[in-house]
Amino acid sequence: QVQLVESGGGSVQAGGSLRLSCQASGCTSRSNSVGWFRQVPGEAREGVAAINTGYGYKKYADSVKGRFTLSEDNAKNTVYLQMNSLKPEDTAMYYCAADCKEKASWLLLSEEEYTYWGQGTQVTVSS
Repeated sequence: QVQLVESGGGSVQAGGSLRLSCQASGCTSRSNSVGWFRQVPGEAREGVAAINTGYGYKKYADSVKGRFTLSEDNAKNTVYLQMNSLKPEDTAMYYCAADCKEKASWLLLSEEEYTYWGQGTQVTVSS
């Protein structure tokens, strides 16, 4: 059974930073996929960043490239999303997702490819 626990959301002013955490457990594959997605009510969910953990391959949405950075702590079974230079348009509910297999690079940011989802953590950026 796979479980995901998200944390780290909050309210910051534009230009500030937050670090989101996703602690995942239950996958036994050598390479797993972990992604961060965000959603504003009434809008489609957007893939933000994702990683094939076994190989370290990372992919970022163009809208966050250069500002957001993925990292992982294997000892803690945790993936982090460091978010810098936050903008008001980054405001959304952020969800961690996981799948117990490697994904092709062009599928890493496709939400329909993920099986397991966390409960979400709210990020609010004010100007």
